Amino acid sequence: MKKTAGLIIFFTSLIISTTFSQNFDREKLLSDLKYLSSEELEGRKTGSIGGALARDFIVSRFQELELTSQYSGYVQKFSFFNRREMKEYKDGANVVGFIPGEEKEKLIVVIAHYDHLGKRGDKIFYGADDNASGTAALLALAEHFSKNRPRHSMMFVGLDAEEMGQHGSKALVDDFPFPVEQVVLNINMDMVSRSDDQVLWAVGTFHYPNLKPALEKVSQDSPITLSFGHDDPKGDLQDWTTASDHAAFHKKGIPFIYFGVDDHEDYHKETDTFENIDPDFFVNAVGLILRSLREFDQMDW
Repeated sequence: MKKTAGLIIFFTSLIISTTFSQNFDREKLLSDLKYLSSEELEGRKTGSIGGALARDFIVSRFQELELTSQYSGYVQKFSFFNRREMKEYKDGANVVGFIPGEEKEKLIVVIAHYDHLGKRGDKIFYGADDNASGTAALLALAEHFSKNRPRHSMMFVGLDAEEMGQHGSKALVDDFPFPVEQVVLNINMDMVSRSDDQVLWAVGTFHYPNLKPALEKVSQDSPITLSFGHDDPKGDLQDWTTASDHAAFHKKGIPFIYFGVDDHEDYHKETDTFENIDPDFFVNAVGLILRSLREFDQMDW
């Protein structure tokens, strides 16, 4: 009897997991993450050959999906001064794809930074979780909505130079191709491919509580746990309100949800590799984010 019960639980879990991933290609998602965190890309540092390869990869996928863009060749170029290195960078490059919705005057912006730390001496910082995972998720979401037209217009952006001070998101917001008042929501994905306790955090509902019911609804039958927090400056948890690229949107008063995981033992180390991600968690996390985005798209903003 215990064996039968165990099999029922196993197959129920399998069905739920499959349901969460049926709206995108699991193997493509994992393949994209593997390439973006490969030795060939050498950690994707801003201004490096590997960073350019990652940028071109995103551009080619947007072209395949026939996304439009407000920028020539999908690329928004920008420059900035990196105080950590005391160096000016003139080759920052965000990759911007656009899908017009039925309500064209309202816009949801989905972002993930594709840069990482690059090489330091002979060591490569591969950045599989941080943030090849978010970038691969971005491509999967873009593909889904390119085939299933959203109600609201959606912009999908691979951001550069997050690791150097969130310069890509600042450049995007400061030189936004539409009035920023048209943006009703920002979704940021930064580290979504592994969690020892199978927890994905949804950060932002402390500031924008109207977003919480939609997230609670879509997470009810999730095979992973969606937790809320890391956004109350007076709370017990570390405040992530300005920890990643969603900060630039929040500073403009634009509602955001930041999906991410707790720091792990390989965070910002050369051991953040494809082999150390959790494929099932990653697939389920992307499925949950997709369901959340679909639910937000149906809201009346």
